[in-house]
Amino acid sequence: MDKIKNKIEELKKEKDIAVLAHYYTDGQIQALADYVGDSYYLSKIATEIPQQTILFCGVSFMGESAKLLNPGKTIIMPDSYADCPMAHMADIDEIEEVRKKHKDAAVVCYVNSTAEIKAHSDVCVTSANALKIVKALPNETIYFIPDGNLGRYLAGKIPEKNFILSDGFCHVHTSITRENVERAKQLHPQAIVLAHPECTWDVLEISDYIGSTSGIIEYATKSEGEVFIICTEMGVLYELELKNPQKKFYSVGHRQFCPNMKRITPEKILEQLQTMSNVVELDEEMYDKANRPLERMLTMSK
Repeated sequence: MDKIKNKIEELKKEKDIAVLAHYYTDGQIQALADYVGDSYYLSKIATEIPQQTILFCGVSFMGESAKLLNPGKTIIMPDSYADCPMAHMADIDEIEEVRKKHKDAAVVCYVNSTAEIKAHSDVCVTSANALKIVKALPNETIYFIPDGNLGRYLAGKIPEKNFILSDGFCHVHTSITRENVERAKQLHPQAIVLAHPECTWDVLEISDYIGSTSGIIEYATKSEGEVFIICTEMGVLYELELKNPQKKFYSVGHRQFCPNMKRITPEKILEQLQTMSNVVELDEEMYDKANRPLERMLTMSK
């Protein structure tokens, strides 16, 4: 492993490549990265760093988003098959149908979506900035795609707006059940339950804190509590334990990992630094249409 790590560091410097990694990748991947964060942070940092080549350790929609925001930069993916099922759980025909029925509707697209879906949306959001952006929109009707659970959470927080929800979901977060959480709570009665809003409503109901991945990390770090139950993808444990070595973090005792994120390995990072073959490409028309909602997200998040 040391040999691979040293070679990766050597190639990063030689080719001036920045490595970005999402919190849901494996801990050893995060350790190799120059920048680690959630979707919002990584989208933003990709536009700010000087490097013209980015190796993005995440799933396909993340690489697409980075390319849309940085059309002049080269974006490489360690594994071209690492995808997010939820990113495909919105339908363009349904979007157009909603627009016909609700002339005032804003199509708010979770960043966990394909470039094609983004191209048919008004603004993108992440779990970290969704509440702020949706509240600021002048539209009274919000068509939220593709994650129904995050949309339902926002609807509860912004009752003055009319939400039309999609039925998309994250299979990792929906696999976390209320029964699992209650059982974990019995094993660790002093634990504070931290949940991602992609979880189902019955799990959010019994959580002490609901927030994005970065929000969960920040809350646990600032909290005086010492024991936590984590209701999100377990890759986040790496950063939680790194920042809080004296605290204890537990899963709900269920399969809480994204197999697509875990496709990324040090060996694949090294291979792509050497070959630079998995380059993200988007057609010219897609750039303009899909970039606008992402740029609007960054502007409204300030």
